Amino acid sequence: QAPLVESGGGLVEPGGSLRLSCAASGFDFSSYGMSWVRQAPGKELEWVSGINSQRTTGYADSVKGRFTISRDNAKNTLYLQMSDLKFEDTAVYFCQTGWSVRVTPDYRGQGTQVTVSS
Repeated sequence: QAPLVESGGGLVEPGGSLRLSCAASGFDFSSYGMSWVRQAPGKELEWVSGINSQRTTGYADSVKGRFTISRDNAKNTLYLQMSDLKFEDTAVYFCQTGWSVRVTPDYRGQGTQVTVSS
């Protein structure tokens, strides 16, 4: 099984909500800082949110107040609760180890598509 597998993406109307999940396996999930990153069509990879091993969280300004990152170390799962979704949130969402998009992470999933459309 791949180290990180995302799920929960889909088509949602503006103002709607989705919860993304990322199942981790094969490595010590609890010891890693984890992030959600996204890539919109024709754009570069963008960091969205991160949570470290002490559960300290961070958010990009574009999603602050609308998205909530969390983790369940007992289930080796990372989550991203997304609310008040906007057209500009449309992207492929990836979970990865670490907090940077400038450094190749140890692990990054295959992504899940989120489309916000009316």
